[in-house]
Amino acid sequence: MAEARKIVCLGGGSLYFLRAVPDLLVNEDLAGSEIVLYDLDAEKAEVMAARHARLAAEAGTGCSVRAAAGLADAVDGADFALSSIGGSGAEVTARVYGSRYHAADIRIPAKYGIQQVVGDTCGPGGMMMALRAIPAYLEICREMERRCPHAILLNHSNPMAVLCRAMVKYTDITVIGICHGVQAGIKHAADILEVTPHELDCSWVGTNHYYWFTRVLHRGRDVYPELRRRLAEREPAPARQLSSMLSRIYDYVLVYPQDDHIIEFYPWLAQYDSVAELPWDLAEDAERRWADAPTELPSAEPPAPEVRESFLREYREMIAQASLPGGPSDTLLGEGIGMILGAIAAGRRQVCIVNIPNGGCVPNLPAHALLEVEGVTDSGGVRGLQMGEAPPVLKAILDKRIAWQELVADAAATGDRNLVVQAALLDETSIAPDRTEAMVDELLAASKDLLPQFA
Repeated sequence: MAEARKIVCLGGGSLYFLRAVPDLLVNEDLAGSEIVLYDLDAEKAEVMAARHARLAAEAGTGCSVRAAAGLADAVDGADFALSSIGGSGAEVTARVYGSRYHAADIRIPAKYGIQQVVGDTCGPGGMMMALRAIPAYLEICREMERRCPHAILLNHSNPMAVLCRAMVKYTDITVIGICHGVQAGIKHAADILEVTPHELDCSWVGTNHYYWFTRVLHRGRDVYPELRRRLAEREPAPARQLSSMLSRIYDYVLVYPQDDHIIEFYPWLAQYDSVAELPWDLAEDAERRWADAPTELPSAEPPAPEVRESFLREYREMIAQASLPGGPSDTLLGEGIGMILGAIAAGRRQVCIVNIPNGGCVPNLPAHALLEVEGVTDSGGVRGLQMGEAPPVLKAILDKRIAWQELVADAAATGDRNLVVQAALLDETSIAPDRTEAMVDELLAASKDLLPQFA
């Protein structure tokens, strides 16, 4: 019989929980669990909790859902925590990518010649998201150390590797990052090979949003040459032209084939004078993402009552769409959050895809590096599986990225402006030192109300 657990959802008003909480509610391994939602915007958490309380009754697994009065109440005695904290404070926006904070992360670097498409993993955008979010994560983890020190925190937010690295380095909480990029890549490879994803046995090396297949087997047969051949013969989709070229050049196939994330790991974003000049259909992508983004700078001032009420009306309509899935999501086809938590709760071995410290999974990369690897659950969390060594050309790229992640994590935890400048200069989108310092100061000033560590 399943043992009831307490599961806290941090950033509980995030739209991520529209699908994450229902995935928990239908998992029999979590039957009878208490799911608690906490958000800086308490009203969003209340709206989300009310909808999921009704779904909990429909699910029939005996789970309960409520909103927490505060962080201490939320985490006290928790067994698991799920986080989706975007680093835009309590700004009234449904998505962090539409916030004034992240819009500033994009528009300010553009003035200095750095064009960004997504801006949530690398570059100035990814860096600033981490600098704003990490203090909140560390505060939460310290409260968890006091009230639920053995709880396991599963993070969904970006920049995934930097956030997880900061929590692992500066707190004692067990942290696991959850994403779906590898799963999407395996499904893409299976479609090309005309097999089902579950028939493939894959190995890869890399960090969140940037990984390369090193082995692809189909029922014990090496099909990697066939995958490369078929990729070379087909016309790449508009959004996958860059990844197709890089896969051909390196002779290793990029797992996550979307160009909008891949380009963040290369220097070309600083080589074009405007978004309109970006190649490989990225100009259209970037313009679509940012055409309607806020132009005003972030502000700690609360929005006008009519602005907030308009937002809440839209928000309630979105939350009303939440529904129960037919069953727990598959860890190979999606994030599998319910299945992962259920397996840990039951002490059952379950293979899954996670972001955790390397610890030898990829022997020639640093042990502390936050990599996205295959892992197996047990009652203590997740242990990484052997993924093999990174080929030299990929190791060189990853070593630099891992060093950047460390600088950003340290800068966010310590409030050291010079580390921010060092990280910006190490990033692939780096510009001249004097212009880098000017850009960093402008970025820090724009987000100053969410950067108390730099005061």
